[in-house]
Amino acid sequence: MVKIAVVSLGCNKNLVDSEMILGLLVKRGYEIVSNEEEADFVIVNTCAFIHDAKQESVNKIIEIGKLKEKGLKGLIVTGCLAKRYEKEIKESLPEVDIVAGINDYESIIDYIDKKSKEKVNDIKEITFGERVRSTPPYTAYVKIADGCDNCCTYCVIPYLRGKYKSRTIEDVLEEVKTITDEGVTEIILTAQDTSYYGLDIYKERKLAELIEKISKIPNVHWIRFQYSYPEGITDELLNVVKNNKKVLPYFDIPIQHCNDLVLKHMGRHTNKKEILDLIAKIKEEIPNATLRTSLIVGFPGETEEQFNELLEFVKKVKFDRLGVFTYSKEEGTPAYKLDNQVLQKIKKERKNIIMAEQQKISLEKNREKIGSLVEVLVEGKLPNGTFFGRTYEDSPEVDGFAFIETEKELLIGEYYMCKVIGAKEYDIIVEVI
Repeated sequence: MVKIAVVSLGCNKNLVDSEMILGLLVKRGYEIVSNEEEADFVIVNTCAFIHDAKQESVNKIIEIGKLKEKGLKGLIVTGCLAKRYEKEIKESLPEVDIVAGINDYESIIDYIDKKSKEKVNDIKEITFGERVRSTPPYTAYVKIADGCDNCCTYCVIPYLRGKYKSRTIEDVLEEVKTITDEGVTEIILTAQDTSYYGLDIYKERKLAELIEKISKIPNVHWIRFQYSYPEGITDELLNVVKNNKKVLPYFDIPIQHCNDLVLKHMGRHTNKKEILDLIAKIKEEIPNATLRTSLIVGFPGETEEQFNELLEFVKKVKFDRLGVFTYSKEEGTPAYKLDNQVLQKIKKERKNIIMAEQQKISLEKNREKIGSLVEVLVEGKLPNGTFFGRTYEDSPEVDGFAFIETEKELLIGEYYMCKVIGAKEYDIIVEVI
């Protein structure tokens, strides 16, 4: 049987795309392998969001290309890098056999069918519920929309993935029903901006309604939603988080900066006062809410004074979770042509300063949790016998862990009530009660 490996790079939205490809390949009759060296064909689903992501994608393509010396029959490149640099890939990376655009499943399948010369099932379409999930069996990302209408001046996503396209509520619910029947208990809703969901097809924001309906599906234990822009967090959404126990009080709000002029040049739709008012409202309405954000330092024209304002903002707000990106100059975006580009050295220094401050804030907040009770989703066991998992405050891959001290043999994928007994910079230590 023909063996195929899929390498997924970039964000969890891209991961869902890769899972769709995997699902189609399985229904088609191909064998999926995780080891690229065992594969007859390798599909690399690339990212092109920022410079580092593009470089990672190129390096992976070159690495996989070397396997042709060991018998690899075909190398397929898809995803955002393929969409953005199709001509350049074809010209400079001869080891690539086919470049397929975002979600161009038919070109991928047709190429493999032709080269494999094996009889395959005649299937070229697949639903979200039929995809092959690569996440743990208890957790799944559910992509509720693709594309973006926000058009921030630094971002290439609208040019790569087009305008915002919501899935219907019925389609999302059908997927959630399918995957929860298969054992998934944690649903993670994702999109470029989840708070925008529904505006394009229903002419109003529908995230709160969608979440409420998902919560009524049996076997759903945790509902987490990511990437909600501040202007889209409505009173209705806050009420759902406040009153529905299945909805985690975890707000992932990418604010990017706090200085009004920088925000304006970024093409953002909020200002500092509105951001502070929203944060105050969330903390008042939902005292146990976890706030995560992402920031960009070194945006063109960012002065030392503006950066210091951002640093003081971080010290004041004390976000529970925070990530910092250095501005990446991306051709084709409005910010690419802006004057006063900040030196890379300065950008890195500013990132390190904020992350050092956030590390202190995170340790302080984790120490405050000692003695409190938390629900932990157990995810694995270390070689030394220590179990680890996540609380509602921790999204997969981007946040910390809860390390569990217990003499019991815990079940992976189950939820346990625990008491916090220790704290690290980004992780906590708990014991089962």
